[in-house]
Parts: sequence; C-alpha cells; structure tokens
Amino acid sequence: MSTGPDTLICRNVWKVFGARAADHLTAARNDPERLAALGLIPAVRAVDLSVRRGEIFVIMGLSGSGKSTLVRCLSRLIEPTAGEILFNGQNLLTATEAEMTRIRRHKMGMVFQHFALLPHMTVLDNVAFPLEVQGMAQSAREARALEMITLVGLTGREASYPRQLSGGQQQRVGIARSLAAEPELWFLDEPFSALDPLIRRELQGEFMRLQSRLHKTIVFITHDFDEAIRLADRIAIMKDGAVVQIGTPEDLVLNPATDYVREFTRAVPKAKVVRLASLMTPGPVPGDMPRLPARATVADAGPSFLSGAAQVGVTEDGRAIGTVRREDVIRLLLGGEA
Repeated sequence: MSTGPDTLICRNVWKVFGARAADHLTAARNDPERLAALGLIPAVRAVDLSVRRGEIFVIMGLSGSGKSTLVRCLSRLIEPTAGEILFNGQNLLTATEAEMTRIRRHKMGMVFQHFALLPHMTVLDNVAFPLEVQGMAQSAREARALEMITLVGLTGREASYPRQLSGGQQQRVGIARSLAAEPELWFLDEPFSALDPLIRRELQGEFMRLQSRLHKTIVFITHDFDEAIRLADRIAIMKDGAVVQIGTPEDLVLNPATDYVREFTRAVPKAKVVRLASLMTPGPVPGDMPRLPARATVADAGPSFLSGAAQVGVTEDGRAIGTVRREDVIRLLLGGEA
C-alpha cells in the first residue's frame, strides 16, 4: 500500500437531486429522511474519505449505491450540493470552471465503462486527442501517443479504427488515451465490466502491470468484489449514498463494521484477501525458496505449498523481505487470526 500523503480529501460531501436542493439540505439539517419527504433524492450522503498518493482506492457497492455519482462529484462533472473536495490542498468546489477545465485536462484522467472512442479517428489519433486539445505540437503529441500505445500492448494497431478492434483492445485505447496527458489522479468507472470474463481478467493483470510502473493515484469503481480485492490497496463500501466502511480488503473481510459489510463480504474466502505481507515473518530468504510479492494473497501462494514448499519468500520492489510458513497459512484457513 502507498504511504504517500493524501492527494484527494473529501469532507461531508452531499449530492442531492431536486429543486432548491442546497436550501432544503440546510433546512433539513442533513437528514436523509426529511429530504426524501420533500421529494428530493440524496444520492451521496455525508461522504468523508481520503486517497493517498500512489494508491488504488476502490469504491464499490450495489447498483444505485451512489458510487458513480460520487466519483463524478470528485471531478465536478456533477456539482456537489455541499461539502469540500480538496485536490492537493485546493478546494475544487471553489475553483472556477476555467480552473476545473485546466485541472481535468492536465491533472486528471478518466476511463469509463463505455469506451467513447472517436470512430472516425485512428488509434493513434484517438490517443493523441487530449494532447491536441492541450495545444501540443503534432510531432510531440504523436510521439507521446506512440509511447502510450506501446505501454498498453497495441503496437502495430496505430492506424486501425475502433471498429476494427475487439472490446478489450478498444478499452486499451481508452486507457492509453487517458494516460497520454500524464494525469496525477486517475478515475476509472467500471472500465472492464462490459468485457467477457477472460478479457476482463487479462486487462486487470495489465492494469496492475501498468500501475507497478506508473504509480498513479487511482480511484476505481466496481461492483465486483473479486475485482476489488485483486486491485485495491483500500476499499470504500457504499450503501444508499453513504460510505459504510473503508479499509483494506483484509479489514473488510476479517473485521466488517456493519451487518451490511459482513453480508457483502460473507462469501469471500480468506485466502483470496489475506496478503502475504500480513502473515510474513521478516528476515532473510534462502535463494532456493519460491518467492512472491508482498501484495500477493495466500491463494497465490497455494501452488507453492501444494508442491511441497514449507515456506515461501516475500518480496517488495524485487527485494526479499521475509517468509511465510505453511503452518501459518493453515492456521488462518482453519479460523485463526491473520
């Protein structure tokens, strides 16, 4: 998990749909039941959260829980009704529209479920388009676009049009386009949910490979807990517009704060969420021992233990930092604490 400072801070953010929403929110003293009685819809309710620099922060919940509305509030694609949203210390809710346009063009990247590629443009031109909007010279923007196309594994498809690409390839173009402007903060709203399961898992792996190189600050929306636990440093679970718990995947599964979170995570096996770093004994790692990254899960280590290994080594940034013993894994799976 990232240990950087907070890049994005959200304080008591509300989004209420309906006439004179701000006035009614004040009069109702932020009471969702009183707002509903007035015919208003509190889609986001009193949300507090912070996103650390370099982390993948996943927001999840069932359909209608408010997660997409919240993310659109964070970028002011939808205007919040009340609250504060601080990006590197600047309150975005007091920024002018011109300032927000500049921030979105130069510091924020966005990828949505629907690829929204420009059908009359080639892959190269689609990826370069945000840089053209910024006013970058053609040679420079095309060079940058080619770098991004290579990064997402689409070398050789630069002259193709969107209709000539598979769904997974189109989503890679969308990712490359959002990265072209080198965003500091990257919003992804269910970017893989329209894809078939095999392509979806492939792109999740590609996404993690990109993050290991780029170290972006990412806000990622999904309704799929398997996807969340594979990608997230921390997860915020939403219900009825409110955030009910924020924590690591391990926190949510092992220590649910509410009955809703307990039910939401009930079917998730511990082996899929407990990371090796949590079970690790710090120390040297023998050279012949199987090795896995610290963020790998107990399930990831299963093949090594099934092959007879008594321990596996744990690495971080390629450096050996400790070991996990098979008996500790067995204790966890039989009901012991992680």
